[in-house]
Amino acid sequence: MGLGEGGGLMERFLLRWRTCRDRRPPRGGWPVLSWAHGTTGTADACAPSADTANGPAHDYLSITESYLNKWVANGYAVVQTDYEGLGTRGGHPYMNGASEANTVLDIVRAARGVDRRIGRDWFVAGHSQGGQAALYAAAGQWPRDVRLRGAVAIAPGSNMSQTVLYIKNQYPGAEVALPFLFVLVNGAYAADPSIVPEDILTDEAAAIAKAGRTNACLAQLQELSAKLPLNNVFRAGADLAQFERYYDAQEALGLTLKVPTLVAQGTADTSVTPAATKNIVSDLCKRYPNVTYRTYDGADHRGSVGASFETSLAFAQALRNGHIPDPTC
Repeated sequence: MGLGEGGGLMERFLLRWRTCRDRRPPRGGWPVLSWAHGTTGTADACAPSADTANGPAHDYLSITESYLNKWVANGYAVVQTDYEGLGTRGGHPYMNGASEANTVLDIVRAARGVDRRIGRDWFVAGHSQGGQAALYAAAGQWPRDVRLRGAVAIAPGSNMSQTVLYIKNQYPGAEVALPFLFVLVNGAYAADPSIVPEDILTDEAAAIAKAGRTNACLAQLQELSAKLPLNNVFRAGADLAQFERYYDAQEALGLTLKVPTLVAQGTADTSVTPAATKNIVSDLCKRYPNVTYRTYDGADHRGSVGASFETSLAFAQALRNGHIPDPTC
């Protein structure tokens, strides 16, 4: 079996789901929104199911609550997965497209097993890491007991392997990218144990990566790496080729989508740049015509979630009514 496949749904995935329980479901059951969250980290404490008001990943997870509640208010059952390896045995293969896509599907099937009022029609929406997950889900081949109708990818993550070059060359803003490097290294190690963090990172950097595997989420990695010099991250002569090949293989470039897809991007996003997202959209359009690209003036990386809600809802509603929203390919 591949990453993210197989049984153990009740053990591996977040079964916290929301639906309008006090209403009569529509014919065919509640349509489902499967939410793919953005980067929290790779430690078990970073799982959405483990979140609390004082949790280490709450700074990010809290911003999606109002977004998801709006979907519920508009008649959708919302399910949210823990990605593979978050909150359970084993590591989290961060940004592994196949693994993420399987988890956003599996949580839909698990929820239907809990409450048969949940319908078979589902949509996937995700932000950042979850945006990449949404694109992989849109390109998947899925079982017939559920039917994927469309996908929403908000600021989908890309250019992962270039983080190495960015930090090595100390480009402006490389300090912002540094905490993500530790998540990337840990994710690669989880997917391919031959990519050993201690082989490519200095002792100081490797200690931060280890914290990211045990109890530190993205916000804590930002604090831990704040005083780490950029010239003291990689071991001298470290062979990073395998790490870079792994993440090159996880890019959304080359995917063939199978359902209408909305890609949303904030113009003020410096974490996932508009240029990077536009490059993905241009590539996807080469093989599938029903891609809609929308930008949101002044929205930064996290702000793009709320800014894109109305467009995303209208996109899903149009598909439910049998219309394909205006493609931009």
